[in-house]
Amino acid sequence: MSQAILTEIKQRLEQSNNILITSHIRPDGDAVGSVIAVGLALQELGKKVQMVLNDGVPASFRFLEGADQVTKYPKQEFDMVFVVDCGDLNRVGNVVDYIKTIDVNIDHHPTNPKFGELNLVQSDAVSTTEILIEHFPELGFPFTPGVVDALMTGLVTDTQGFKTSNVHAGALRRAADMIEKGADLPDLTYRVLTRKSFEAVSYWAAGLSLIEREGPFVWASLTYQDRKKANYNGRDDADLVNFLSRIEGANVALVFIEQTDNEVKISWRAKNGYDVSKIAQVFGGGGHVAAAGATVEGNLPEVRDKVLKITKETILDNKN
Repeated sequence: MSQAILTEIKQRLEQSNNILITSHIRPDGDAVGSVIAVGLALQELGKKVQMVLNDGVPASFRFLEGADQVTKYPKQEFDMVFVVDCGDLNRVGNVVDYIKTIDVNIDHHPTNPKFGELNLVQSDAVSTTEILIEHFPELGFPFTPGVVDALMTGLVTDTQGFKTSNVHAGALRRAADMIEKGADLPDLTYRVLTRKSFEAVSYWAAGLSLIEREGPFVWASLTYQDRKKANYNGRDDADLVNFLSRIEGANVALVFIEQTDNEVKISWRAKNGYDVSKIAQVFGGGGHVAAAGATVEGNLPEVRDKVLKITKETILDNKN
């Protein structure tokens, strides 16, 4: 099936000149890496490319080649659209208002409803960039130094440095392939996982000061005022949820991030044997068994109470 899809993608590319590539709001390393990798590769093939992310590129990924080309909305006409690393078309943000047809949907989220005309969705992949690494040769896409760094960034971030439970031998082989092609794994790992800005750590401090725990559940909340006081420019949790997931005995970690428009973003992380993707779907979100997210309307205390209640009930019921 994937071979037929790849053949159709190549055929559409041959007939297209100006290509739009986008991904989800509040982009992580896999979203940014996928957009930039496809964009730079297509430019090498002589295509005009628009790399678009509703929220732009987070500061921690701006070192990547091509990051300065990413805009927040399309600036000219296009005749083909790639949506990468996006489990739900609604998560594209305002960019979706410019799009009539999704030509190609490349993703690894098991909750992806296959909203594209051509869908390359492989839920066993650890990242969307793993899928791209596998299929770039068949598409005739080149592995330039900038492409390689972008692809490796997606692998490193979505696996938290190859520590997540879904890491398999194939993913490690593809990482080794990127290293052979010039990726500097220690440097990339430092840049995208280890290094934190002062603003991000100040933002963490606000959440950690009110951390809570009940049995196997641990959670923290970040208000809009916390973000403003810390001068943190993102709308995410600065990766706090992954830090909480390291707490001994905490099988499920949550972070509640207050947005500016009566909405709260929730991030879940779970240890082996716990599925948080179904909980996220209850609230209109999605993701993976061990890592999921959703955005819920309402004020922070109300949303937090409701989400915690459902999370606890669902996890405990499934363990009985």
